[in-house]
Amino acid sequence: EGRVEVYHDGKWGTICDDQWDDRDAEVVCRQLGLSGNPKALSWAHYGQGSGPILLDEVQCSGNELSLDQCKKSDWGQQNCDHIEDAGVSCDPFTVLSFPSPLLAEGTVRLVGGRSPSEGRVEVYYNGDWGTVCDDGWTDLGAQVVCRQL
Repeated sequence: EGRVEVYHDGKWGTICDDQWDDRDAEVVCRQLGLSGNPKALSWAHYGQGSGPILLDEVQCSGNELSLDQCKKSDWGQQNCDHIEDAGVSCDPFTVLSFPSPLLAEGTVRLVGGRSPSEGRVEVYYNGDWGTVCDDGWTDLGAQVVCRQL
């Protein structure tokens, strides 16, 4: 997850969030080889970039393999400021708002693995995600996490 930046004509730049939606996020996640539930974020959710704003009015159908295949303004043609930098989350746990009253205390997720079925165990508590210490961690704990997922 993060601010989306693209490389064009020898430089990195951001994307304006005009028309930015979850279909665009789906293409970004696919292009990066990431799975999950794509979520588009706007208004520089992940911070403002610097340098050029290279794309605007991106309108993907969601089936494209890369942003370059989507309908969009010409490279460098935009009417935005960095406060409108587009972001994306490919994490399946970000489809809810932050912090989410719908996300139950004790919800678990796996992070940093090579597949969705492995990774570091994190637990949602008091509005934040945190790690689980391995003191006393056994296969029984792993079985509980797997069952919960």
